[in-house]
Amino acid sequence: MERQNNIIWHHASVTKKGRHCLNGHKSCVLWFTGLSGSGKSTLANAVDHELYRQGYHSYVLDGDNIRHGLNRDLGFGEKDRKENIRRIGEVAKLFVDSGHIVSTAFISPFLADRDLVRSMFEEDEFIEIFVSCPLAICENRDPKGLYRKARKGQIPDFTGITSPYEAPIKPEITIDTNSMAIEASVQKILAYLKVKKIL
Repeated sequence: MERQNNIIWHHASVTKKGRHCLNGHKSCVLWFTGLSGSGKSTLANAVDHELYRQGYHSYVLDGDNIRHGLNRDLGFGEKDRKENIRRIGEVAKLFVDSGHIVSTAFISPFLADRDLVRSMFEEDEFIEIFVSCPLAICENRDPKGLYRKARKGQIPDFTGITSPYEAPIKPEITIDTNSMAIEASVQKILAYLKVKKIL
């Protein structure tokens, strides 16, 4: 408590609104959530590439990449999973404050954890994108071989197999990667950003 009492928030001289004016667009977080193998990272990077191509300031925070650095001290138990998502929320908030459109590709299986992150942002800054895909399809894709390991009991608490995935109740966007092509999915997301006057 004493440490917190001695920490005072320093207000930056350049505001988020000022960065929006400089960049020519607003900032937000595109929070991609879905089962392993649903296509979150693929879609997030495709969206980021198109934003970059069109001259927007953007970045991708990918679940595996973050665990190589910032969150390498965390495991996959419930407590560490919650902390993993909380940290990503804080990092995403910094990117949004810097004027970027940041895409985060994380399973983030629990509603409460995603709601906690949403509460960190202003209205319309947190855009939850449910990357929907049947478990059977995700397991058949199994790009990292994780489902095979989970079925053999080699990975405990694996989402969709031995740990639940709580699908979003009212996501801003739903993308069915089993039926929608990547190009159409990207355009659907960009269209939403334009409607919300972020782009």
